[in-house]
Amino acid sequence: MSEKLFVTSLYRSRITVAQGLEKTCLAIAAEDRAGQRWSKTHGYGGYTSYASLNDLTRRASILEDLERAIAKQVRSFARELQFDLGGKTPALDSLWINVMDKGAVHTPHIHPHAVISGTYYVAVPPRAGVLRFEDPRLGLMMAAPPRKPNARPENRSFVDVTPKPGLLLLWESWLRHGVEPNGARGKRISVSFNYRTD
Repeated sequence: MSEKLFVTSLYRSRITVAQGLEKTCLAIAAEDRAGQRWSKTHGYGGYTSYASLNDLTRRASILEDLERAIAKQVRSFARELQFDLGGKTPALDSLWINVMDKGAVHTPHIHPHAVISGTYYVAVPPRAGVLRFEDPRLGLMMAAPPRKPNARPENRSFVDVTPKPGLLLLWESWLRHGVEPNGARGKRISVSFNYRTD
């Protein structure tokens, strides 16, 4: 009989925010010239405020409300992970808007210098591209055979999550992930974030 060791957790929740979040995200994207330049220079395939704005929760009260709702879920996830935080709570490190056009991808990556990362989905048209998580042991499996197509999620090398509006996903920041190509005609809008514990 086997037992599970070193489990990788993916936390799912739903958050309802006041109407207007999509409009707010698009308005910020339209005004943020630095973010537009960065996105174009780095081939983002849309817009991200990742490298340009670090005060979104002060710019728009709806984003401040969203962050408060996210923080509550992050605290719950940290308890589930049994982090010993010495009485502290995870603190927001960064929060940014993503607006992905048709064909846009976000190559696999991790979020160094953070503890918990995540994404909240604002607008997700059909065929907008899945979020793909990678088994963190993948680089060590030199001789492992491929997994069966119907393998349980915990035995797969990659797990795809289809986003939906209102869905919140949280994971430990070392977990490698990426966004598959946006096949939708419409824009895929999300808010991503990192939390730290220092």
